[in-house]
Amino acid sequence: MAQPRAGMGAAIVPLLALSVFINYVDRGNLATAAPLIKDELHLSASAFGLLTSAFFWTYTPCQLLAGWLSERFHPYRVLAVGLAMWSLATAATGLVTGFTALLLLRVLLGLGESAAFPCSSKLIGKHLPAHRMGGANAMVLLGTTLGPAFGIFFGGLVMAKVGWRPTFLMFGLASLLWLVPWFLATRRSPQTRAAEVVADADAPKAPSFAAIIVRREAWGAGFGHFCLNYAFYFLISWMPLYLVKARGFSMSHMAIIGGEIYLINAASGIALGWVNDRLIAAGRSVTLVRKGFIATGFLIVAASFIVTALADAEVAVAALYVAGFGFGFIGASNFANGQTLAGPHAAGKWMGFQNFVGNFAGIVCPLITGWIVDATGSFSSAFVVAAAVSVAGVFSWCVVVRRIEPLTWPKAVAGA
Repeated sequence: MAQPRAGMGAAIVPLLALSVFINYVDRGNLATAAPLIKDELHLSASAFGLLTSAFFWTYTPCQLLAGWLSERFHPYRVLAVGLAMWSLATAATGLVTGFTALLLLRVLLGLGESAAFPCSSKLIGKHLPAHRMGGANAMVLLGTTLGPAFGIFFGGLVMAKVGWRPTFLMFGLASLLWLVPWFLATRRSPQTRAAEVVADADAPKAPSFAAIIVRREAWGAGFGHFCLNYAFYFLISWMPLYLVKARGFSMSHMAIIGGEIYLINAASGIALGWVNDRLIAAGRSVTLVRKGFIATGFLIVAASFIVTALADAEVAVAALYVAGFGFGFIGASNFANGQTLAGPHAAGKWMGFQNFVGNFAGIVCPLITGWIVDATGSFSSAFVVAAAVSVAGVFSWCVVVRRIEPLTWPKAVAGA
């Protein structure tokens, strides 16, 4: 990947990717432990869905807060505080003995993790040009796939040997180690919004949230993000339980299958993010490239979920591998599109809003899925619903969003 512009150190993008990796390991531990926690706490599918949904009760609305904080204060510091909070919440989960305490810690985890994407998008959108955003976002989004791969594979194997409680403690405390290289890499960076404003005295101000939410493109991007998140969170939250309870795999076998699916996703994401950048750098239309990749990915995911719903265990697992490949088409373009539309001085707030709309999927998907599984005794209908939502993502990104290009923000509605 090309080096970032001056103003953002060369180590920052890899460290952002590592923070997202930690983010997804820590949020995904509950799903990996689901077969064990569900039995120990005697939870129904609906109750487990409630625990998964609780994370998003704070994560979703706090996207707006994190987007504002990334503009008002320096995103380096905001991200560090958020990571410390979610790491401690993860470690404390290993100490809980009841449903209520577990629910509250999931809420706290969501509050801390809400800082990750608005802050990283602010830094990428401000310091990288359009033809480098695909690679940078693909690297950051490696965390969304390698994190679950590591969590489900290593976490699943560790849980099978020592139980879920020591695993949460170990992973949560280990996450705090990220703060050391982050502070070393950012210690020479301006640490206040005031310092940043002095450096960019002639730059336009970020638009207000009011200016963003009246744009058709913001709602198209937000709902397109919702569709991606619904399908991806469905996979993250329910795949371990599906493989163990519905398909009869052991915890160890489940860990291997899940890890391989996420590794396929990671490989396709980084490769396709690179191809995305090369096509745009060669002069291809940003709109056609980004929309083409997103539409292809959503349709692959939808078809794979339909096959999973209808096929036997062996074919269903193969289809999940294909779905992992399909997600690689979507992720980098999903974030790069928002950063491109917003422009460098609105990327933090825009991605805060886009993530806010998109992460309502995290609230509704676990509840809908839990209800379907309890009502039907099967995951088949839940896979069909996730496939339908994926098809809707094509419409949102390819029809509601007309062009992928920087929007003009009227000065009359601009604000801090």
